[in-house]
Amino acid sequence: MTILSYDSTFEGFLTTVFEIFEFKYQEPQIIKKDDLQRNIFATPVEIVTDITKSDRVIKKLTDQLQNDGVRTLIYAFLSEKVGVEDLLFKVINYAVANKNKNIMKDFSNDAVLQVSQLTKSVGREKHRMEAFIRFELLKDGIYFAKIDPDFDVLTLIMNHFKNRYQDQKWLIYDLRRKYGVFYDLKSVEIVSLDLDVKLIDDKSSSVFSDSEIQYQKLWWEYFDHTNIKERKNTKLHLQHVPKRYWKYLTEKKIF
Repeated sequence: MTILSYDSTFEGFLTTVFEIFEFKYQEPQIIKKDDLQRNIFATPVEIVTDITKSDRVIKKLTDQLQNDGVRTLIYAFLSEKVGVEDLLFKVINYAVANKNKNIMKDFSNDAVLQVSQLTKSVGREKHRMEAFIRFELLKDGIYFAKIDPDFDVLTLIMNHFKNRYQDQKWLIYDLRRKYGVFYDLKSVEIVSLDLDVKLIDDKSSSVFSDSEIQYQKLWWEYFDHTNIKERKNTKLHLQHVPKRYWKYLTEKKIF
């Protein structure tokens, strides 16, 4: 077995795939550099991300699997499932062995089936983030939202918010993965921040606009007063709005 480590990016993963075929590594296992500590007795081959190589792999896959097939691989990769790299490599290797066939609908292949299932889960999380994210106005005029999704969907949702909120500056920050996307009225860029979570959770904090806190209180009161307690259906409510998303909703906060 040959263990290959990469920098956790999709481009790094594709570079690893390129080098597996180039150097004909036998029984490869692909792991993130951050996970090397789990393999303390192994001496991995360190892969340096090469955009030229990753682009060649993407082009090859797109020619065979079409855009939808490549999208499926990207979504599955963003699931961050342990061992997803080896699972994706099995699918890619299967595609290479069947050059004249789009294998992404061949669910008789277990790896293809698992990748498809991961893609659906990531897609659901993407749509829920687009539906449940709430922005809060900071004193500096930037609309801020914090998220903590099960999967790394931040790069998948940024175009949705760019198209929807073109006239205001906004920042969406992933608490779990410690990076964000910032829109400056012109373009969206990925940013790294040293964020004080306690500060942004404190509604009495000086970082929030006074009007923002007032609007949130008014909305909470409106929601509370229009809620008909006699017709409360908690089971149905949880089906439409799972409890783990309540932390994003103003109407669920306590003032």
